[in-house]
Amino acid sequence: MSRLDELRLLAKVARMYYEDGLTQRAIASRLDLSQPSVSRLLKRAEAEEIVRVIITPPSNTHSDLEAALQNAYGLKEAIVVDSNADEEQLLREIGSAAAFYLTNTLRDGEVIGISSWSETLLSMVNAMQPLPRGTGADVVQILGGVGNPGAEIHAAHLTRRLAQLVGGTAHFLPAPGVAGSEQARDAFVEDPYVQEAMKLFDRITLALVGIGSLEPSKLLASSGNVFSSSELRSLEKKQAVGDICLRFFDNNGQPVETPVTRRVISIHLDQLQKVRRTVGIAGGLRKLQAIRAALLGRWITVLITDKLVAERLLADVEGFPSDGRVSQRPAERVASETRSSPRA
Repeated sequence: MSRLDELRLLAKVARMYYEDGLTQRAIASRLDLSQPSVSRLLKRAEAEEIVRVIITPPSNTHSDLEAALQNAYGLKEAIVVDSNADEEQLLREIGSAAAFYLTNTLRDGEVIGISSWSETLLSMVNAMQPLPRGTGADVVQILGGVGNPGAEIHAAHLTRRLAQLVGGTAHFLPAPGVAGSEQARDAFVEDPYVQEAMKLFDRITLALVGIGSLEPSKLLASSGNVFSSSELRSLEKKQAVGDICLRFFDNNGQPVETPVTRRVISIHLDQLQKVRRTVGIAGGLRKLQAIRAALLGRWITVLITDKLVAERLLADVEGFPSDGRVSQRPAERVASETRSSPRA
């Protein structure tokens, strides 16, 4: 076969497949070829640049920002939703994105750790639908959920409801997030029910966590699991900027330890860092510094946030434009990214 004949056949097969919408089997039948031959010809058409696939992201999606965040901060995955001036609406959108991510990536037999007192996690659970089949997952509360009776229901709801949604088993941490003293904390940790939950911390395969700023969220503040103003000032003097499960870190993501943080009953950051997937779910400029620090400390492997935060995070990274925006360029010859496999 001459080179021109070969190119003519490649163009014909590509046109039948991409423009006429025929399956590989139909093309093979019409041209008296084998189906494997058609598959090879389609791949050759891409290699010869007869076929170029241009990806046009749908409006209100931000795959460019997501890819840039993954590259800049070494993330396994980033998910970016539209920013919204209304904080409650932003929480719902981030929660909905987190629910979709969890529903599509959850594996059977996972040990899922979930933090308490997080408004974004509450939005995630409220947005989820029950999975069509049980996963046999263990859902473990990784921050003490005992507090103000009026708010405590939210902490229990997070763990119990997520377990119901995924067809798993709930494991509660029946202790406050912040004990009254170090001695009280030690007493709680000796409780057999608390120990039962904490023994699962090292087995967690997927952690779902909020990222807190030094100023507590409304839900956390209403729970009573907060530090006093003087205690927060002591954390600020140590340059703490944020926390995960009330484990604080500084602007570079390094852990911050003070006497007050030794009253916390939750998973430790070094335990969290060993988890295969730790999903940080947080947005809004109020939490920008804390989110950036959590990324620098490598405390999370997946980030679900909003567009404005994503742009600000990228603005700090050398090599990206000062406004944090990433130019959108057509992606050519990436048919494998637009379909899981050619139509058979």
